[in-house]
Amino acid sequence: MEIKINFENTMVDKKEILKYKEQVEKIHKDLHNRKDLDDDFVGWLELPTNYDKKEFKKIESAAKRINKDSDILLVIGIGGSYLGARAVIEALSSSFYTMQTLKQRKHTLVLFAGNNLSPNYINELIDVIGDKDFSINVISKSGTTTEPAIAFRIFREILENKYGIDEARSRIYVTTDKSRGALKKLSEEEGYETFVIPDNIGGRFSVFTAVGLLPIATAGIDIKKLIGGAKLAQDNYNDSKLKYNECYQYAVLRNILYKQGKQIEVFANYEPKMHYMTEWLKQLFGESEGKELKGIFPVGIDLTTDLHSLGQYMQQGLRNIFETVIRIEEPNSNIVINTDDDDLDGLNYLAGKDLDYVNKKAMEGTIEAHVSGDVPNILVKMEKLNEENLGGLIYFFELATAMSGNLLGVNPFNQPGVEEYKKNMFRLLGKPGYNKNKK
Repeated sequence: MEIKINFENTMVDKKEILKYKEQVEKIHKDLHNRKDLDDDFVGWLELPTNYDKKEFKKIESAAKRINKDSDILLVIGIGGSYLGARAVIEALSSSFYTMQTLKQRKHTLVLFAGNNLSPNYINELIDVIGDKDFSINVISKSGTTTEPAIAFRIFREILENKYGIDEARSRIYVTTDKSRGALKKLSEEEGYETFVIPDNIGGRFSVFTAVGLLPIATAGIDIKKLIGGAKLAQDNYNDSKLKYNECYQYAVLRNILYKQGKQIEVFANYEPKMHYMTEWLKQLFGESEGKELKGIFPVGIDLTTDLHSLGQYMQQGLRNIFETVIRIEEPNSNIVINTDDDDLDGLNYLAGKDLDYVNKKAMEGTIEAHVSGDVPNILVKMEKLNEENLGGLIYFFELATAMSGNLLGVNPFNQPGVEEYKKNMFRLLGKPGYNKNKK
């Protein structure tokens, strides 16, 4: 596992970063002092070392069983209950894995529901499942979150009608609280196999728990290697001294740029497989830092695609943005551009060059243009897109979020604001206990 950070194009002197060294050391110490507290949501900090080995084996066993009896695993969850798993699966699978046959894919197809309220989506998903064998992994701490609860009610009924009550029970896997909540109670009543969401780990930090690992393992991805990469990152970034810790330097740099008026961080990738990794980053930073009228607003762009839609704004729009680019040094495959006798497209100057070389030059040229247009650039370099490096990248950003939020002066582990829309929605839907007359 090797993650490298390049700060050269940030227009921030290293001395400015090092001014935060005492503050960083204090936060580092505080985080590690709280890591074992059940109600403080810092359990992810040493999870790559201290993960539940018994639960891990149980996850591997369930994944094998699902692969044996199911064409599709339907993962029902929203936010942190699905984004991390989807990010890893899409990054490490074929870009067209949903179109591959089981023979081509070699593993159960993982699809997602419960992350929206669209009837079109649900009905089209029902059509896709059709007469295929499927199982459900429902993920929810409480079991009452509206979107996944509705999806679970619908697909549980389909499963029971298809297989009967008894077999349906063996095809439902529940990831929830260890001791309380509606979903835990239902699981005990029905005899569903359950997996635990640890009390001290919040949803957006839960990729390395059963929340992420069961779907990821079912998709045929080596979760031992994924955790191994996270463990290497945990070791690499365990130094409290800012001078030697690039993860903490990144967190400090974000806050320096924020104080300079750069209020929007644009996460950019040049690999379509990384689209959902960017979506996970948006939740990780947005839900962690957007509090008390503070916070850097995270957005994502897929390049070079979005250069043809957002490129103009990036170059000449409001100068309140900075860019964090994830660069994958070695592609998993490549293709060489051949000579064409007619050269009507004018591309013969690229003959003999491979497509990754062209992609990298597009990246370098874009970074130069953005920096010249007063968009500071942070370059996060990953050697190759595989389990170890992706596990390390996830841990890097989790730790950076914890440090950055604390530097900002907010609690990066809660999300009090997300309840407001729910209160209004429940009132408008006429849910018992919610006043129909808005105060």
